[in-house]
Amino acid sequence: MADTTRISNATASAEADALARLLDNGYLRIYDSTGGTGQPATVDTAIGSQVLLAELRINATSAPAASNGVLTFNAITADSSANATGTATWFRALKSDGTSAIWDGSVGTASSTINLNTTSIVSGATVSITSLTYTVAKG
Repeated sequence: MADTTRISNATASAEADALARLLDNGYLRIYDSTGGTGQPATVDTAIGSQVLLAELRINATSAPAASNGVLTFNAITADSSANATGTATWFRALKSDGTSAIWDGSVGTASSTINLNTTSIVSGATVSITSLTYTVAKG
């Protein structure tokens, strides 16, 4: 029999809100895929040879309450001086301790979790994100 699991809007919003609280005052780190290693298989997988391109700071209150399972993040502080030059391909979001990984996703110019105006990051340049959302799958 097929899996027919579904959750309500209220449940999806509660899940999204829990993610937001984990990310309060956290970090968003953007990486390249040096050496063909790409985004790790899971969020629990350690970073390998990927190069940290930029680190942005998530607001102390990362997001207001979710609506129907959709979380729209508050402003994310730009990185005023990128760490390295490379092509942004994925990100990792971490708790405020800077070590506890919470969420990974793709970076691109369209149809990615994070869309930038360019994925070409240059060391010392400003890297900013104008908006970020997270949607809980309801089934």
